[in-house]
Amino acid sequence: MTDTDIRRKVIFDHDGGIDDLLSLILLLSLPTVDLQGVSITPADCYADDALTSTLKLLTLTGQTHIPVSVGELAGPNPFPPDWRAQPKICHSVPAMLRVSENRHNVVSQPAHEWMASFLMQSDEPITVLMTGPATNLAWVLSHHPELAEKIEQVIWMGGAINVKGNVAMHDHDGSAEWNAYWDPKATETLIASQVPVCLVPLDATNALPVDRAFLRQLADCQTEVSDLAGQFWAATVTAIPAYEFTYFLWDILATSVLGLEADCYRVRSGRVVVDTQSPSAGRISLAEGAPGHFIEWLEDVDGDRVRAFVLKQFSRQFNEFNAANC
Repeated sequence: MTDTDIRRKVIFDHDGGIDDLLSLILLLSLPTVDLQGVSITPADCYADDALTSTLKLLTLTGQTHIPVSVGELAGPNPFPPDWRAQPKICHSVPAMLRVSENRHNVVSQPAHEWMASFLMQSDEPITVLMTGPATNLAWVLSHHPELAEKIEQVIWMGGAINVKGNVAMHDHDGSAEWNAYWDPKATETLIASQVPVCLVPLDATNALPVDRAFLRQLADCQTEVSDLAGQFWAATVTAIPAYEFTYFLWDILATSVLGLEADCYRVRSGRVVVDTQSPSAGRISLAEGAPGHFIEWLEDVDGDRVRAFVLKQFSRQFNEFNAANC
């Protein structure tokens, strides 16, 4: 049996931002992944727009059999409205306007209930990839703790362990990352759950800015997928004008963990604690003297190899997805 014959069954929980939608494309390109379902958290998006963009991408890649559920649980710390509106840009570019979303695969259950039902019925371990807040999965683990044994691993883009966070709010000290901050109690629930967690924090993603050099390399690919990805990422150039950083391959790196060679990144393990109150709500830090909870996280990555991997996966036409996933 080859590596591509071993396909991990994955649930993808995302929150509709530009990098979430690009992560969906990347995830569908991986021969090692069998995507079982997509759930949407209404965090860094407006749910209707995120759903439309998600469905259009599944149509473009010929994967309209994959169920999609929309979340209704809200965190206490909302993302800025301008960021949340970005999925509307994504489904307004030419390639997306030319395709109609197929809605027969939209499930009626809200995302947290669908996730619980799916895990209850699964007879195989499931990997949960999360590129938004942990709210849906935290609800499942709180209300159905027995389902923890159904989860093989959680790969989560979240947190900032030994680096500065990216939350810049008047009542926050800047120590947290946004996904962890949106719902700090959900973050704590997940970290304390004893489910195997691999965190992909800002410590690792800071090595992967979406800069002009990367966008030029992407443009040189000249395929349907690379052009669409380039149009999506172009919308981020002025997305965060007031902050001290640009856009990064946040969610893309978390997704890439499912396809990268293991020597492309360095994993560290240890015990961490989660702050749930201001001014450091959502902060995930090393447990110095406190009991803490054991997790793994990406401490560092080989940026050149990650970028090369992403460019390779995006250097294809959409009909190649159809053939690869039949």
